[in-house]
Amino acid sequence: MTSKIPTILIFSRLIIGFIIISLSLIKVEFYQTIAVILLSLGLLTDIFDGIIARHLNISTQKLRRLDSAVDQIFFISVGVSAYIQCPEFFKTNAYKIIILAGAEALIYLVSFLRFRKEVATHSIGAKIWTLLLFGTLIQVILQCQSVILFNLCFWIGLLTRAEIIAILLLLKTWTNDVPSVYHAIMLRKGKAIKRSKIFNG
Repeated sequence: MTSKIPTILIFSRLIIGFIIISLSLIKVEFYQTIAVILLSLGLLTDIFDGIIARHLNISTQKLRRLDSAVDQIFFISVGVSAYIQCPEFFKTNAYKIIILAGAEALIYLVSFLRFRKEVATHSIGAKIWTLLLFGTLIQVILQCQSVILFNLCFWIGLLTRAEIIAILLLLKTWTNDVPSVYHAIMLRKGKAIKRSKIFNG
């Protein structure tokens, strides 16, 4: 049963994302508070599913690919719910959001063209960006606006998307959990890389 915990955490994040959208659609009372709590729970499941899987030595490619796919659905769900609540923020920042979404789509396109698989690099830069995205979404949910944090999220998002594309282009074969471009270069040279049980499998 213990070996199922990472999978349960991954799918619980999927359910949390759908709950957040549903609550925004029905305009439940105290939506903001509930959404922030659920978003925080979702982030915690994202952090601990990988840590627990690595601790149990069950961090397989299949599990890491599932984790990446659910991450995308989860944050899209939260983004959609934020749009339902605060459409003006998205209209004001439409071009940046479109550029960022396009950059995200591009890494998936590059990965599928090169390896016929989705992205699961789980780079350190991407983890940092996820925390910025988390903070930005909370600010938008609570205030229906975000300037400094959103712009930081935008530029760091573009930089980390560019790094992921570079990692994908450097790798000779599809590999999950590549911490950085430097590690991708080492793998390309046929050298083993050191991974952290906390941050990368």
